[in-house]
Amino acid sequence: MTDIERQTERRLERAIVELLEQRGPTATICPSDAARAVYEGDDDGWRALMEPARSAARRLVTAGEVEITQGGHVVEPAEARGPIRIRRAG
Repeated sequence: MTDIERQTERRLERAIVELLEQRGPTATICPSDAARAVYEGDDDGWRALMEPARSAARRLVTAGEVEITQGGHVVEPAEARGPIRIRRAG
């Protein structure tokens, strides 16, 4: 992994935490919210950050900071397929 990839990972993790802090205690965000917050362009290049954003969410789950949900229910990160939401760990 390059230094730029590591920096992007850290920025995505920070973006997830900061976005959740800006919302209510039970609010959720989509990984795309973090990808868009980190992407510096004005086109749809943020889409390339979607999997890194999902990976950042999984790391934050491991750290006990967030939960990943699908259909309003907490799911194990390794089992999540398709659209996910991220919320503060409760």
